[in-house]
Amino acid sequence: MASCRQHAAGPLGADPLELGAGFGPEAPAHQGWMGRLLRRAERVGEAGEIPVAAVVLDERGRAIGWGSNRRERDQQPLAHAELVALQQAARLRQDWRFNGCTLLVTLEPCPMCAGALVQARMGRVVFGAADPKRGALGGCLNLAGDASAHHHMVVTGGVLSEACGAQLEGWFRRRRRQRREPPSGRPAAPAPAG
Repeated sequence: MASCRQHAAGPLGADPLELGAGFGPEAPAHQGWMGRLLRRAERVGEAGEIPVAAVVLDERGRAIGWGSNRRERDQQPLAHAELVALQQAARLRQDWRFNGCTLLVTLEPCPMCAGALVQARMGRVVFGAADPKRGALGGCLNLAGDASAHHHMVVTGGVLSEACGAQLEGWFRRRRRQRREPPSGRPAAPAPAG
């Protein structure tokens, strides 16, 4: 059986992370927006959500929709950062089509979010950290370049990827540690022998 990465090739076999030629991870505007998203994601992580944040930019580069993970807060399985930002932008524009727009997000979108971005006809998606296990824009799947997709987005990955990945890894490390500690904050006593 082939690995997920082998299925990630985009149209004409292009690597989805290279589809954004001229708008790569080094683009200063992308780095600036990603820095803002990292700060927003940090606040979300402190509130107990997985620290992922997203923004939708219109054709002129103006923010028209902000989102961060809100699944725990809202007890809503669909409250991923990308979908929250997309809903806000759709309300503001009073339109569901985003052909000339860009979505930036700190983590590669999952299949649910990538599918929504294809359905919304998002023009460009820029993400920070790749997600080789669940990412759907080149990590494990590439829904943007799939033959079944009626719309093909330009995808750029790796913008401030080390900072985005470190933020997520640190949050999950702290979360695992907190779950191992009893409520008093002291490490649990070893179980009695025998």
